Amino acid sequence: MTPMHFSFSSAFILSLMGLAFHRTHLLSALLCLEGMMLSLFIALSIWSMQFDLTTYTSTPMFLIAFSACEASAGLALLVATARTHGTDHLQNLNLLQC
Repeated sequence: MTPMHFSFSSAFILSLMGLAFHRTHLLSALLCLEGMMLSLFIALSIWSMQFDLTTYTSTPMFLIAFSACEASAGLALLVATARTHGTDHLQNLNLLQC
C-alpha cells in the first residue's frame, strides 16, 4: 500500500470511527460525515487522474456536489434542532417528542 493510499484510507477510517464512537453533538457527527465525503472525493479524483480515465472525470464533481447538498441539509437540521430543543446533543433528541 502506497503512502497516498494509506493516508486516504486512514482519513476515511478515522472519520468513520469518530462518527461511530463520539456521537455527543450533532455538529461533530456532521463534521465526521463531511470528512468521509472529502476523503472519498480526493481518492476518486486521484484515481481518475492516475489511470487517465476520461469517462470517470465527472464522478468526483458529482460527489462534491452531493457533499455540498448534504452539508447544507445537515446545517439546516442543526439549526432546526437547536431552535426546537435548545441544544445539539444527540441524546436529547427524541423522535416521539414534538
